[in-house]
Formats: sequence, structure tokens, C-alpha cells
Amino acid sequence: MGPAMNAGFIGLGAMGQHMARNLHRAGLLAGAWNRTSTKAEALAAETGCRAFASPAELASACDFIVTCVSADDDLLAVVGALLGGLRRDAIVIDCSTVGANTARQAAALVSGAGGSFLDCPVSGGVEGARNATLAIMCGGDEPAFGRAQPVLAALGKVCVLMGPSGAGQATKATNQILCAGAIEAAAEAMAFAQAEGLPLEKVIEILGKGAGSSWYFVNRAPFMVRGEYPAGFRVRHHDKDLRICREMAAKHGARLAVVETTIRDYERLLATGHGEEDISTVFRLKAPLFSRKG
Repeated sequence: MGPAMNAGFIGLGAMGQHMARNLHRAGLLAGAWNRTSTKAEALAAETGCRAFASPAELASACDFIVTCVSADDDLLAVVGALLGGLRRDAIVIDCSTVGANTARQAAALVSGAGGSFLDCPVSGGVEGARNATLAIMCGGDEPAFGRAQPVLAALGKVCVLMGPSGAGQATKATNQILCAGAIEAAAEAMAFAQAEGLPLEKVIEILGKGAGSSWYFVNRAPFMVRGEYPAGFRVRHHDKDLRICREMAAKHGARLAVVETTIRDYERLLATGHGEEDISTVFRLKAPLFSRKG
């Protein structure tokens, strides 16, 4: 059995559950662990893979370990728990979004235990996770990146090694700034179009093919039209990511207007109970800026 035939997955959230299923479809998934064990048990029942009792037990059975957790502390806790069972030459592929320094810390811990660590944050939303069309930005060393190709290929459509440990997360932080600008612009544009009395579906149809379009405009402006914001990329998660961006920018002495504006909007949304909704819910704050509704 080749090493890519025994990958374990940790973190079965909105993204992770689909990514784990794609590893199963590719014949690579040995099993999973999740903090809420019922999720791992449900995946095991669905796929026939194993629901591991602990991260260490999963690590002892797998040469590749894919993690997708919510925050920096979660990642360091999971990596710490893995170390007791980590196989020599195992590769930990982390698809979470965390700070570049956290990725470097995790890499040092895994390396000290004889394994390799790749920070591999992803972009493409729940749709990308479901369809295995994610863009994967990687930090780590070339040999580990090469060995991890079968696993990465099962998760996304493009994967690029951006540099040493932390470079994947720095690239993802760059992406999160773009997402902030795109969703702010889409929400303000749709609020403006609504105030002007335009047919909003037609606005999306025509401007989605124009120079000002973005993935967020095409895929999330329809949420704004319906006034429904099912969890794709949750406000509380993007808020966390943008605070990472803010901290990283501050180390260079920079303060970014797009980041600051979006964090300010998210503070209002979190305070009014919208933290679990998709970030397109920022439209809730933009539509009232106009006195006349279309």
C-alpha cells in the first residue's frame, strides 16, 4: 500500500466534511477524528472509514494527516495531541487559516517529532470544498510538497508551493484581504442598484460579465437579493482571519483601510447575532444607507 493510501482527516466542519469525502472518493481516507465525535462517527458510517478515538490514535495509523480547524489555538492543540502517535516521516497537511507564525510553530513541533508540516490553506468556499476545486496555497519544503501531491490533488484543482513554512498562510491572508474588498464592494453596489430601482437579477447577470465582477459578486449577490445568507464563509471566521491580516500588516507598520472597514462592519454584525451567516450578510448594513428603497 502506497503512503497516500492512509490519510487521516481532523476537523469535519463546513469545509472539512466535504474535503474528507473527496479523500474517500479518491481511495485515500483511512479515517477521521473530530472534537464532536458524532461527526466522525457519521462520516465513518457513510464511507466505511474509521472514526478514531483521538488525534494520537489517528496519527499512529496514518502517513498523511489533513487538518482543517477554526483557529490558531485549535491547530496548536491538535498538533500537540498528534505528536504522541506521529509516525516518522509522516506529513501533516494543515488546511486551516491561521497566522503565518502559528504555522511556523506547528512546523517546528512536527519536525521535532520526525515528521513534516505543510501549511496549505485553501480558497474556494464550501462549493470548492464540495467539488474538489479548491485553490491550495502551500508553505513548506519541496520534498514534502512532492510526496503530498496525491492528497492535495484529491482536495483541489490547483496547488502552488509559495515558499517555506508560513508562506501558504501569508498567501491566504492576502486572499482574505481580497475577499473583504470584494464583498464590501458587492454589497455597496447591490444596495446602490436597489436604491436606483434596478432589476437586481439582471444587474447580476450583466455586471457579472463585466470588468468589475468578482467571484463574490457572481456567487453571493444572489444571497443579497433573497435576503438569505446560508453559511458559506461565516462572518465570525472571516473576522478572525482579518484580525490575523491586521496583526501581520501592523508588523510592517501598515494599517489597511479595507481590513479596518470590514472588521468594523463585522463587529456590528456579530453584535446583532449574524456571526454564523455568510459574509454577504454585510448587505444588511449597506441597504439602510439609502433612504429610498427600490
